Amino acid sequence: MASATLAAPFGIVCGAPVNFGADPYTLGIASGCPRADSVILWTRLAPSPLEDGGMPQTPVDVEWQVAEDEKFARIAARGTERAMADLAHSVHVEARGLQPDRIYWYRFRAGSAVSPVGRTRTAPGGPKPRVRFAFASCQQYEQGFFSAYRDMAARDLDLVVHLGDYIYERSWGSHHVRQHGVGIPTTLAEYRNRYALYKRDADLQAAHAAFPWLSIWDDHEVTDDYANDRSYTIRDSVQFLKIRAAAYQAYYEHMPLPASARPRGPDATIYEHYRFGDVMDVLLLDDRQYRSASACVNGGRPTWIVPCAERIEEARTMLGRAQERWLDESLGKCHARWTIVAQQTLMAEDRRGADDGDHYWMDGWDGYPNARRRLLDALVVHRTRNPVVIGGDRHAFFAGTLKRDFTKPDEPAIATEFVGTSITSDGPSETATRKAIADNPHLTFARGDKRGFATVEVDAKTCMVGFEVVDDVKEINSNVRRLATFVVEDAVRGPKLI
Repeated sequence: MASATLAAPFGIVCGAPVNFGADPYTLGIASGCPRADSVILWTRLAPSPLEDGGMPQTPVDVEWQVAEDEKFARIAARGTERAMADLAHSVHVEARGLQPDRIYWYRFRAGSAVSPVGRTRTAPGGPKPRVRFAFASCQQYEQGFFSAYRDMAARDLDLVVHLGDYIYERSWGSHHVRQHGVGIPTTLAEYRNRYALYKRDADLQAAHAAFPWLSIWDDHEVTDDYANDRSYTIRDSVQFLKIRAAAYQAYYEHMPLPASARPRGPDATIYEHYRFGDVMDVLLLDDRQYRSASACVNGGRPTWIVPCAERIEEARTMLGRAQERWLDESLGKCHARWTIVAQQTLMAEDRRGADDGDHYWMDGWDGYPNARRRLLDALVVHRTRNPVVIGGDRHAFFAGTLKRDFTKPDEPAIATEFVGTSITSDGPSETATRKAIADNPHLTFARGDKRGFATVEVDAKTCMVGFEVVDDVKEINSNVRRLATFVVEDAVRGPKLI
């Protein structure tokens, strides 16, 4: 979106003047965390984005405006935020006093440099006919272009939900179309540069500028398949927590998150409850930071194995006890027509039969079956209306149902589940997804050969889900089309392919 003309001029910025030798808004602008009366606005001043931003150590005052119109003739909120070096000169503005369910436009100014204009929207505060959103995950920069985001930015959506793997810390896969150019990040400066590389992408910037985002992380924002303070690639837990602190800090610096999500060393709280009027509650979960160590792998990489007894120990947790308690309390406060549980991966059991026994993937919920059971029990106890679980991580589309005991085909379903494929990251083989369907009757759809995202529309009667796919992720201007459409009816558990 182009910079707006100064129909309503910015005020006078106090403090030392700042002049930029290059555009400081190279990483774009973004909004997120919409409430009925507020939204978070983000930008980062980075005239030399791949050189740790290229900013001096001094703070810079950044003005911001929120308007009811694109020309900024009717200003709804304004203020000044100080961009500090210890946050990479990023700003996280909580724009308050806004009207519910309202489209707004926003922009920033630092010195004489005015940002592009972004569009955002507050959450509805009461009755709402429908809510439309997209969810996405897994965008390995080297393996494809972000044409999915170009298509997403042109849609009529209320928000975007990102479910993790916003960056990748390492190179993998084949037929790369672009390069990270450097090795695996371990320091704050290196993680900052990795985010800057990704966020320079014009299609990703367009999707951020078009809608507010809700965001959670998965593993690759830190390192592959880590669990709490354990990493199979970095065995020293003290060293790993230093790396995790740098990674969490860089994530916060580059996403439209509230101050409550700012890390405290290697710890940060990103799980949260968002309400969208009477039609939808969204519960964002964090299944990486607090989980028990991977079972049955003796500190190695969690993979597909015949599990041991450790897997089914009752004490094992995916969310941590504090987050489990919070989730239980939050479910008691969900009174909308639909409750969306947004988490990182496939929650349904994915058993793979083999000659030596049933194999399960230890990095997912199958490595923590009793933690999954406790979550599903909470949905039952609170009589959660129309629970729909969404996930990513698996680089494949899945649709199915969730139940307490997956070995009983006739047991009633507790929730409906949809998993979106990756934006770019290579997916599983057709043989693997066919076997998932064959061995797991509660999974009704699986495709891993396409990249893309999912769209959701919820109203009083239905939840409509579309699986949107990129024709060729290796082509920068590839088209996007609908692969499959599902409907979930009010008071019915399970998706119907239409």
